[in-house]
Amino acid sequence: MNPSVSILVLAVAAFVLPLVASQLKLPAVVLEILFGILAGPALLGLLHESETMTSMAELGFLLLMFLAGFEIDFRKLERGGSGQILVGMSILMLTLVFAWKAGTMLGHGPFVTLVLATTSVGLVVPTLRSTGRSSTPLGQAILIAALLTDFVTLIAATLFAMIRESGIGWHLLGFPLLFAAILIVLLVLKRLAWWFPDKFERLFEAEDPEEMGIRTCLFLMFIFVGLSWALNVEAILGAFMAGTAFAWVFRYRGHLEQKLKGFSYGFLIPIFFIHVGVRFDVAALSRPGVLTGALVLIVVATVIKLAASSVLLLVGFSLRQTLSAGVLLSARLSLVIAVAEMGVRLNLLSRELEAQVVLLAIVTSVLAPTVFRALAPPIGADPAVPQPVVISR
Repeated sequence: MNPSVSILVLAVAAFVLPLVASQLKLPAVVLEILFGILAGPALLGLLHESETMTSMAELGFLLLMFLAGFEIDFRKLERGGSGQILVGMSILMLTLVFAWKAGTMLGHGPFVTLVLATTSVGLVVPTLRSTGRSSTPLGQAILIAALLTDFVTLIAATLFAMIRESGIGWHLLGFPLLFAAILIVLLVLKRLAWWFPDKFERLFEAEDPEEMGIRTCLFLMFIFVGLSWALNVEAILGAFMAGTAFAWVFRYRGHLEQKLKGFSYGFLIPIFFIHVGVRFDVAALSRPGVLTGALVLIVVATVIKLAASSVLLLVGFSLRQTLSAGVLLSARLSLVIAVAEMGVRLNLLSRELEAQVVLLAIVTSVLAPTVFRALAPPIGADPAVPQPVVISR
């Protein structure tokens, strides 16, 4: 198909789907994934995976990971103390324990622990955003748990693959080198912002013809992504750390946050979700035992997250809030598919199990945001109050 037709279809879909989703009371992410499946090569054939679409989808995913770090509210974390981090770590540890037990009961190897433990920051962030809960205590608890889980499982899976393929050697130094480089950039950025606050205030102005705020964010993201590639570390880890570093230095982002979200969620991030649907292998549904195995996997994976989220009951959240958190954390998408593909490449997972994991990702990514929206309905956000630029010391 002519690439220009695909671009036209993507543009129309990115514009129309959020409007339809709002009428159906569904997260736009759900319709974007389903549209990708429907318009993909296996069904209507309106969209085919191309270099252009793949590039835009990858950029959209990097922006999504950057925003996942960017949206962390360190002011709330500091006011809440270490408690929120401990809650997130507790959910993570319980998730790993339950995932290991479930994988063993299902007769799978230890690598399946990482598959079952994954969640999807890429779905958690836009779902919390669309329901107005990004900055609420529940939203921050879910976000921190999702970030820690994706962060740890991503590192563990990458280390597992590196050791499996090349053994233990100098190549493993890529991780500490990346974090050392990020720490240096973070310290330099903090010091420059502290010395020259007037110049950095331009990043957050409502009217800036050069849009230096967005340029700075993209510059920082690509620097960290480039470092990740150079050190053979997953690029999405670098993108997330770039957003986290920016959020740590600048506690109040003013108009920049809305402009960056508009730039990202307006087109590139929807293309990423549509691309996920386009890549789905519909033929996997006809493989023997795949549907039954996938159903078992979906139930087990959801129960793991619900059980791990029970920690929230102990810190004052209601049963409804706890259930909604577990449901949203049960959503899996790109990371679980990437981990599954990694497992197949290393002969740790069978092709049939990979197909089941793909179905797990599709079903949970569609259902989890919808069920969460029903359990935790949107809340009204207070009007933003202008504040001075706050830079951490």
